[in-house]
Amino acid sequence: MSVVLTGSIAYDYIMSFPGYFQDHILPEKIHEISVSFLVDSMKKQRGGIAPNIAYSLALLGERPKIMATVGEDFEEYRRWLELHFIDTSAIIAIPDEFTASFFVSTDKQQNQIASFYTGAMAHAHLVSFNDHVNGGIELAIISPNDPEAMRQYVKECKELGIPYIYDASQQIVRASEADLKDGCTGSKLVILNDYELEMLKNKTGWNNKEVAASTETLIVTYGEKGSKITHAGKTLEIPIAKTRKQGEPTGGGDAYRAGIIKGVMHNFSWEFTGRLGALAATYVLEEFGGQSHRYTLEEFIERFKQEFGEWEELRKLEITN
Repeated sequence: MSVVLTGSIAYDYIMSFPGYFQDHILPEKIHEISVSFLVDSMKKQRGGIAPNIAYSLALLGERPKIMATVGEDFEEYRRWLELHFIDTSAIIAIPDEFTASFFVSTDKQQNQIASFYTGAMAHAHLVSFNDHVNGGIELAIISPNDPEAMRQYVKECKELGIPYIYDASQQIVRASEADLKDGCTGSKLVILNDYELEMLKNKTGWNNKEVAASTETLIVTYGEKGSKITHAGKTLEIPIAKTRKQGEPTGGGDAYRAGIIKGVMHNFSWEFTGRLGALAATYVLEEFGGQSHRYTLEEFIERFKQEFGEWEELRKLEITN
């Protein structure tokens, strides 16, 4: 099955703060906040939502294509992706631009404060699904990107009849009410975390039932409390997979999405698909960065059994590689 991922491609600068943000923010001064955090480590990682999802999908046996724009500093990153069997033919380098950059600090409670430099991502609207439908696209992912590009991709998927997953998440704050409603309405799946759900409801004026009714399937993640999947009027609660060591959360949601996409691509049950996402996320939470983890499909299946027991669909998962 062919899947095309759109979304940010970036270099991540991940910093660790050895305290708690809440100890340094005065609620009564939040309207004029001015704080500085001395971090004790920084790591530069390959990142961005589209490649993070693609990397975990490749570990799960898929060969995804990424459609995005990058800067002139991207060639080493491109070679890395291609080495991991990710199709980069729809990634376009923009002259005289840098690849987008993500700067994030994480405290001891795994809270994060982040900034994002757009860079070449601002030109994402120059790449179109109309140029990359050769052989058909069976599933598209519209994840955080340049707002104009996200609006364009929703329109193109609807016009071309491409089923799509709508993942506005970090760009909810930039998207208009009309864009959010249009993106959700008619989508195959909407995915976001519980905070983003509240933001979406505030922007659209929808309630929980109206958000769920706008899409075939609604998935909401709740961090360490797991996730909930609403489909055909029924809501399933999905547990987390336990971590074996402490990393940091950057990219965990992207890996969760990769597990969900794997399940959608092979028509697995939502009970099983949710657990694929949960375990895929846990591998990232044990490392630093969205592409630092590694496993074979066989190793993933064995750990799945240890976490969630034997499932009939595990045998089908083995033959999807």
